[in-house]
Amino acid sequence: MGDDAEPLTKKEGALLLKIARQSLETFVKSGKRSKLPDKLPGALQMGYGAFVTLQVDQELRGCIGTMTAHGPLAETVREMAVAAGNNDPRFDPVPEEDLAAIQYEVSVLSPMKVTKAADVTPGKHGVMIRRGQYSGVLLPQVATEHGWDRESFLNHTCMKAGLPPGAWKEGGTDIYTFTAQVFSE
Repeated sequence: MGDDAEPLTKKEGALLLKIARQSLETFVKSGKRSKLPDKLPGALQMGYGAFVTLQVDQELRGCIGTMTAHGPLAETVREMAVAAGNNDPRFDPVPEEDLAAIQYEVSVLSPMKVTKAADVTPGKHGVMIRRGQYSGVLLPQVATEHGWDRESFLNHTCMKAGLPPGAWKEGGTDIYTFTAQVFSE
């Protein structure tokens, strides 16, 4: 995850995936939030930013997250799973008949750090680019999935923010990096 936190165990990651799946399925079927397990490991009670990514047949079906902690990690994953399935503006809400086909991925984020473009390592770092009211985020695994070098990764993050490619080179643009511990079904 990063220098500021102990990595989660595979068992904790498996529990996060279970929480994500149960959360979306419960919400789609009943419109209610699922109950979290009574006994959560300590790391899942800590505050971390997290993203939940949904895929069907290795195609993106939804991805929503938060960069900073707004409560315990387990709660964040529950909320981001529901949001990824229902509030990603790129997709219609997930219907009940599609639930079984969804594969879940949970990315637990380290705190963000202000950085220079030269210090961005594609595949290791995720990037947030911010300029005025515009901001965009790409997770570390996105650069790897697309085979992007540093410049391509930064350009695509700018475009995700609604900025022109190369905006990361201009004054007034802030670059932040973070790492992610990724768990996939």
